Amino acid sequence: MSLTIPDARRNASPYLYGREAASVARVLEAGQFGHTDLTVEFERRIAAYLGVPDVVAVSSGTAALHSALLATGIGLGDEVIVPSMTFCATVQAIRAVGAAPRFIDVDPATLCVTPQLVVDAVTDDTAAVLPVLFGGRAVDLSSLREDLAERGVVVIEDAAHAFGSHCGSEYVGADVTALTCFSFGPVKNLTCGQGGAVIPRTLEEAATVRRLRMLGVTQSQSERAETTSYKVEGFGLRYQLSSINAAIGLAQFDHFDATVRSRRHLWRVYSALETLEEVTLVDVDLDHAVPHLCQVRVPHRDHVFAHLRARNIGVGVHYPPNHLQPAFARWTRDLPATERVSREILSLPFHQHLTEADVHRVVTALGHALKATGGP
Repeated sequence: MSLTIPDARRNASPYLYGREAASVARVLEAGQFGHTDLTVEFERRIAAYLGVPDVVAVSSGTAALHSALLATGIGLGDEVIVPSMTFCATVQAIRAVGAAPRFIDVDPATLCVTPQLVVDAVTDDTAAVLPVLFGGRAVDLSSLREDLAERGVVVIEDAAHAFGSHCGSEYVGADVTALTCFSFGPVKNLTCGQGGAVIPRTLEEAATVRRLRMLGVTQSQSERAETTSYKVEGFGLRYQLSSINAAIGLAQFDHFDATVRSRRHLWRVYSALETLEEVTLVDVDLDHAVPHLCQVRVPHRDHVFAHLRARNIGVGVHYPPNHLQPAFARWTRDLPATERVSREILSLPFHQHLTEADVHRVVTALGHALKATGGP
């Protein structure tokens, strides 16, 4: 069976290096699909890469956020500061623990929160700050950490887009004052097919997340097989990362340096967009980021979107703002920058199957779309 290689018609697409199918086949043949030594190996390799003591792998980025909130005691009556400009999963994790989102604005140039925006939003009810590392760009809140800690406010990073990115000289995830949550979903920089991870601050948090991900059971699968009973020591969920997904992640991780080079190169090729009038490229801080998205802000966005989709250019929008969603109407606030950029942002095709010719085709088509929809 011949496979069609994705091109600019796709907004995002997984990229396989060739060993993923064989790795999964070995797991299937072994007949152990749940949490196994492969999951532990994946955790150890990610921890060694990031330079952190521990990593707890879970079933998704959303599971990572939910587990981190639970592990830090965030719950009913608590307020969590979060940008509205994020995927709805971030907010749903907050709601899943009974907490209330306090939506804040973003810097239009980066689509990320800033220390000042966070400071302005903190109230006596604030229990956590949940910055979103949009597009792979790190969010540096180090100037606030001491003050937030004194107020008992925990920082939980939504780094779903940012595996491999740096904050200063350290990898995202290496800050011992924050919990960091990664996603290893289908089109992330590192994919397990589906998966996620929590980088805990302490041994206690690591133990709590491990208990949560295994339905409150503390013994491993191999330990349970050797005894007639087991202990359920508290609330838990089925959030473990399967060995099937860990096998994909390990095969991908062997080539992660190539992933970094490829994604940064594609983003640099897209810098030709800067020659187009009325187009603003959202800054991911490429020297420190492994870009997950390539986004622009354009006038007449909806018309440009329709024009490009009609010509088989796989543009998308990341994301409609959450404070305007019906599910979160109770917590809506006036967020002028978010509302403005939400009418302008456009995500261009961005995946490792793209060639330079594909990128130039997208840039050319965007120029034509702007002229056709009222541009100069």
